[in-house]
Amino acid sequence: MNLLKSLAAVSSITMLSRVLGFVRDTIVARYFGAGMATDAFFVAFKLPNLLRRIFAEGAFSQAFVPILAEYKTQQGEEATRTFIAYIAGLLTLVLAVVTLLGILAAPWVVRVTAPGFIDDPEKFALTTDLLRVTFPYILLISLSSLAGAILNTWNRYSVPAFVPTLLNVSMILFALFLVPYFDPPIMALGWAVLAGGLAQLLYQLPALKRIGMLVLPRLNLRDTGVWRVLKLMGPAIFGVSVGQISLIINTIFASFLAAGSVSWMYYADRLMELPSGVLGVALGTILLPSLAKTYASDDRHAYSALMDWGLRLCFLLVLPCMLALALLAEPLTVALFQYGKFTAHDALMTQRALIAYAVGLLGIILVKVLAPGFYARQNIRTPVKIAVFTLVVTQLMNLAFVFHLKHAGLALAISLAACLNAGLLFWQLRKQQLFQPQPGWGKFLAKLLLAVLVMCGVLLAVMQWLPAWEQGGMTERLLRLGLLVGAGVIAYFGMLAVLGFRLRDFARRAV
Repeated sequence: MNLLKSLAAVSSITMLSRVLGFVRDTIVARYFGAGMATDAFFVAFKLPNLLRRIFAEGAFSQAFVPILAEYKTQQGEEATRTFIAYIAGLLTLVLAVVTLLGILAAPWVVRVTAPGFIDDPEKFALTTDLLRVTFPYILLISLSSLAGAILNTWNRYSVPAFVPTLLNVSMILFALFLVPYFDPPIMALGWAVLAGGLAQLLYQLPALKRIGMLVLPRLNLRDTGVWRVLKLMGPAIFGVSVGQISLIINTIFASFLAAGSVSWMYYADRLMELPSGVLGVALGTILLPSLAKTYASDDRHAYSALMDWGLRLCFLLVLPCMLALALLAEPLTVALFQYGKFTAHDALMTQRALIAYAVGLLGIILVKVLAPGFYARQNIRTPVKIAVFTLVVTQLMNLAFVFHLKHAGLALAISLAACLNAGLLFWQLRKQQLFQPQPGWGKFLAKLLLAVLVMCGVLLAVMQWLPAWEQGGMTERLLRLGLLVGAGVIAYFGMLAVLGFRLRDFARRAV
């Protein structure tokens, strides 16, 4: 299988999900604005989402995928099916307990994660109610992530990549058609999250059956494979938790700022998540099982070459996105969100957070490429140590920035910390002699810089020619935004073509 084609397929499907996500966020912004109700929902949704990243897409995947790849390569189909059944049983039990505890302890969880809400009884009560509805999402999406990890290891990338669209579709349908049936109206979004999680799990079951890996969960805590996963998950949970703890602390800071701060950061994060999800998640999804297979077969050269391929693609695709997000902060926020209850002030505050997030986009995506280099080798401790150090630095920067830059300062701290994290991961890969860069990096980066400068010049020129962004309705604004983005894309990739870049240069076969 051609990894570049797989990356293109996953990225395209992820792009569809992100576009639907923007449609969802535009609808939410139009009908709910950026205030008390949306702050409550975003906090309530963030908490199970963070736990999902810790237990499912984070620590669990990092520990599970390398060992699953080893079973698939060395143990045979029946042993692999048994291993999956035992892992599914353990994951279901643990997450069912976590979900029940989360529902029962919802008021205390809100007190800890959003203490600024305590002074507003209505906001606190609404957040608690929403959290109780959304918390079971962690169980559903974690089992969905288990299914996705299995399919990715079998090189079936498209189905797991499509799954996130189902959550967006659920939220869109609930927001458009079912809001009148809920009191308060924002509760519709909470139930939409639950419905979306169920859809995401059920959608992948037929694909698991086709590859012969749809098994009933079973418990066997004496199985050696299960204990190997648990042994790796210990430091992995801690390491992933460090990053999520940083996000929770940011929410705590934001809960003390002006009303709407949580929402402004959320909308800016959603814009930043477009390239982060389309590129970073896709690269990480494809690299982890491929790197794990090179480790299982003890092919150090293939491992290093895969890392180099991933890093080059990262720079090629992320550098222009990083600068474009900063330059297009106003067009993006006004064209996508500034309607109805989402005011010009909300758009301005979101722009400030978006520019701060854009600073760290390259670092954020580099982490998604570099960290699998350790996970694939079943080395969890090194990225954990780096994550702990990064957390401490992030909070110091939060304290330094929040008083002067408010919510944008919190976003900037995350960005700079991501760059630090990526730099330390790369340093450790080189120090441990796990990665040897291929020749030609200097010339490669020089050509990229020239192409990026040409793109920035074109974007600035077209923006001067276009009318003010608040003019016209949504259709007109989106058409102008599409024209602007299209001009930037043509300028960048056109310049790359002139400089000798060809698609076939980045083709690579799966291991």
